Amino acid sequence: MSARTAGPLSFAPFRWLLAARTVAIVGNAVAPIALAFAVLDLTGSAADLGLVVAARSLANVAMLLFGGVIADRLPRNVVLVGTSIAAAATQGTIAALVLTGTAGIPALVALGILNGAVAAVSLPAAAALVPDTVPEDLLRPANAWLRLGLNAGSIVGASAGAGLIAVVGPGWGLAVDAAAFAVAAVLFSRLRLPDAAAAGEGAAAAAGTVAGPRAADGDPAGAGPATPTSVFTDLREGWREFSGRRWIWIVVLQFAVLNAAFTGAVTVLGPLVADESFGRAGWGLVVAAQTVGFAAGALLALRWRPRRALGIGVAAMAAAAVPVVALALTPTLPALVAAFALGGLAIELFAIAWDQSLQAHVPRAALSRVYSYDMVGSFVAVPLGEILVGPLAHGLGTVPVLIGCAAVIVIATAAASSSGSVWRIRATA
Repeated sequence: MSARTAGPLSFAPFRWLLAARTVAIVGNAVAPIALAFAVLDLTGSAADLGLVVAARSLANVAMLLFGGVIADRLPRNVVLVGTSIAAAATQGTIAALVLTGTAGIPALVALGILNGAVAAVSLPAAAALVPDTVPEDLLRPANAWLRLGLNAGSIVGASAGAGLIAVVGPGWGLAVDAAAFAVAAVLFSRLRLPDAAAAGEGAAAAAGTVAGPRAADGDPAGAGPATPTSVFTDLREGWREFSGRRWIWIVVLQFAVLNAAFTGAVTVLGPLVADESFGRAGWGLVVAAQTVGFAAGALLALRWRPRRALGIGVAAMAAAAVPVVALALTPTLPALVAAFALGGLAIELFAIAWDQSLQAHVPRAALSRVYSYDMVGSFVAVPLGEILVGPLAHGLGTVPVLIGCAAVIVIATAAASSSGSVWRIRATA
């Protein structure tokens, strides 16, 4: 039976990766909702909520580059066990503070910083681990299965978590997140990689080599000398791989702007609109609807495999403006559920095409570092968006700020979609 006939689920390492990431996302889907309402219960201020979530984002961005180096130097499955344990500890501490009524904004900011730093190490490791678990011709279905698992976990976490938060309070939602990370650590510990992936890739990165057939946009690349290098040398090599591909940094610039606008609108102003209109349990349904859209996009990606998947995904991100406009103009449950589902489908088509393109066109030994540069660029402006939207909404009104965020999303997407380098990237190397 060929690998394509068998499918990614026939590979045990991929099954453990899928299980671990799905369990972790169940808790992570609860955490943002729980944290948002914990802060609103504490102070009632959108500005305070923006400060708490921005602190985590800033720490995440600050540590992502070093997280990529760690994930390329060490066995990625081992890295994920350690980060899952650390995430369980930080989220458990936040839950305990909220449940005992001793939480304060300074404590939540400090723990958010720790949690963001932990996530900075785990994110590039998890993304770069996929090619180590399946053959290259199964990368698209593997990423689609992963996204389906993440989406299913998000649906369960967001919907059940919102009900839990509405009934017994946000502290228990944060406790669920901590428990999910503890279970994920156990599942990651069961993941066994082939010897070449477990030892060779990390060793190659630590030795300063570039393993793989391409250095930039399809150009041949030979392996470098097997001599130990510093962290900063590794970062320079990662930057060379990142900056040498025009299509990568154009999309990253798009998402630097888009993420700031979308995250600020949805994460900070979304709960505020919910509290003033359809309620907290309804906001959980809205978040779950977006995840249903994610799942629909992943199912579509399993069947539809266009050659220009990246260009299509980049252009589809204009649909991310729809839920932001709906929050501004029609903040009712039916309208928001439909809008967030559509936005989720578009986001998912892009996300799967993006992962597949990076995994197929970037050398394996540098993949975590390229992912870390991608994440830094994509997330760097998110704290700014989170911090600014609260005060702007207080001064100008929530509706004008939401409309402005939607306009920014459309403009950034139009600029990226006009680049020929994005449309020239094919689905496989």
